[in-house]
Amino acid sequence: MVGSLIIGYGSSLRGDDGIGLEVAQIISEWKLLEVRSLYQHQLTPELAAELALVDLAIFIDACQSIDKNTVEVHPIKPSSSIEFRSHFGDPRILLSLTKALFNRCPQAWWILVPGSDFELKDCLSPLAKQGIKEAVKQVKNLLAERTVPKSGCTK
Repeated sequence: MVGSLIIGYGSSLRGDDGIGLEVAQIISEWKLLEVRSLYQHQLTPELAAELALVDLAIFIDACQSIDKNTVEVHPIKPSSSIEFRSHFGDPRILLSLTKALFNRCPQAWWILVPGSDFELKDCLSPLAKQGIKEAVKQVKNLLAERTVPKSGCTK
């Protein structure tokens, strides 16, 4: 059993939408014991099985910056409903599926990193690069503070 699961998601072909992938790749290079880092193009139902095996999950995604240029870190819980689709954009729905299928889910956090350029390209904006640095720090802090889940789903 892996203690923590990092899931960065987005598209590396749409500029700053690749932020989550980049953060997850950086974390995977740390080669931490009991930490698994995945970089996905999207959240799929199959990830529920992975989530059922961990105590802590951290989701990282890009968000379009309007007025805020800061990285946001939110504790999240399962959504009140499960919308079955081929993929999910909201990790709370994936947590709901995990709870429904496995009767458990991890304590979870959602890190939203601002981006400014989501056009077809394979490079990141300066805003995204700065946000990635901050997101990596936030992941490091969450992993360091990792305790037995108190706010996650019950077993």
